[in-house]
Amino acid sequence: MVEVSETAGKSTRQQTRTMKPRLGCLTNKSDSYSDFSDILPPMEGKTYRCVKLSTEEVIQWSDSFDLLLSHKYGLGAFREFLKTEFSDENIEFWMACEEYKKIKSPAKLGTRANKIYEEYIDVQAPREVNIDFQTRELTRQNLRDPTPSCFIEAQAIIYSLMEKDSYRRFIRSKMYIDLLNQTQTRCQRRSV
Repeated sequence: MVEVSETAGKSTRQQTRTMKPRLGCLTNKSDSYSDFSDILPPMEGKTYRCVKLSTEEVIQWSDSFDLLLSHKYGLGAFREFLKTEFSDENIEFWMACEEYKKIKSPAKLGTRANKIYEEYIDVQAPREVNIDFQTRELTRQNLRDPTPSCFIEAQAIIYSLMEKDSYRRFIRSKMYIDLLNQTQTRCQRRSV
């Protein structure tokens, strides 16, 4: 009979606890999305208003990636979709760059630039985005004298990647179609 020490038992329990959330996310697939509470604006009784999100707006999201990103609920829907594909670091990086460009203080630019680099660009970054070596190096060099445009090349690559790949899947996804159908249904119910 093999004895397991108390320390080994704790280690196994800790590993199990950390693995459960990781494995649980595997069941969240983009083809089975039905809860739009993070996307649509709430109204009394946890129903959703088509007044704030019309069917026309949702349809317009399929016309242009820029329209999708510029719409509060479009951006929210796309973020949720990317989470189901385990690639939400792309939109989070893009959004961090957009916020970064608005910073006026040189001291804050440097601090925030380093945080963005460490979070998304560095080879050991916890949420590393997929960019080529040259862009990574250029971005690293840009940190020596941070300006509002020091992430412009990396951001453009990630934007292009999302536009050509993730955005097209989003527009064809069950999630988008379900959202479109729900706005149509809500609007029809309100007009009756």
